[in-house]
Amino acid sequence: MAKPILGRGLGALLGGIGASGQPAASDPVAFSETVQRVPVARVRSSRLQPRQDFSAESLRELADSIKEQGIVQPLIVRLQDDHLELIAGERRWRAAQMIGLAEVPVIIRQADDRAALELALIENLQRENLNPIEEAGGYAQLIGQFDLTQEQAAAKVGKSRAVIANALRLLKLAPELQAFLREGRLSVGHAKVILGLASPDAQRRAAERVLKKSLNVRQTEELAASLQDQPAQAGGAKKSAVPADAHVAALQERLQQRFGTKVRLRYHEGRGAVEIQFFSDDDLERFLKLAGIDLS
Repeated sequence: MAKPILGRGLGALLGGIGASGQPAASDPVAFSETVQRVPVARVRSSRLQPRQDFSAESLRELADSIKEQGIVQPLIVRLQDDHLELIAGERRWRAAQMIGLAEVPVIIRQADDRAALELALIENLQRENLNPIEEAGGYAQLIGQFDLTQEQAAAKVGKSRAVIANALRLLKLAPELQAFLREGRLSVGHAKVILGLASPDAQRRAAERVLKKSLNVRQTEELAASLQDQPAQAGGAKKSAVPADAHVAALQERLQQRFGTKVRLRYHEGRGAVEIQFFSDDDLERFLKLAGIDLS
């Protein structure tokens, strides 16, 4: 028989238990927003779980806590064939297995794949359990698997569209650089600057130098600027940022003073281009404001 425990728990946080707080049904796999106990062997991990990295040390600490205090917040699960699939609470489930618990508290939720992924993302984001690459991968999965726009995905998980867009950019990094982010060796701030470099080779070189010299984000911006100035052709001479025409050079200098960053002005017989370098989203927003463009 199901054993109602602990009241509302995590179900309330994720929009679950109704105000009545009625006890669970006698069937331990009946859909219910009341907490009930089920055999730990009935619960299984989900293919939709956005979190991939589980620290053995933190799991052991959690297991020790559960051994002393029990599982304070129930797992959120859904009925799948002959088992219960986790939606939220995988760390608690893993820790419970480590200490040999026979039963775990759960709330059984009716949820399709989209709802299950949304709830898993929300739970992890609220607890700040995901590393930046896991977070980005979760957003990408939500968008790709369910054909959502960035705006729709943002609304689902309670984030701004800019947060989603910036996170997805991290997935453009080479796999080894993504690994640095997973491990916490590079910050998101470092990664945003490195992404401003056009070639994967330049990005790798920048990341290696950041790690070797323990550069902060501002120093990484300076490094990225120096790498941008290096010649595209192997063995070529370094390009001069100063145009040959004195009038064009003077105008380029005024542009650099106006925007507070490196600007290249190319001009030939009434045609050309202006290239303004930026190394972070804050830089870009500042340039847009100077140009009279309001993003709000």
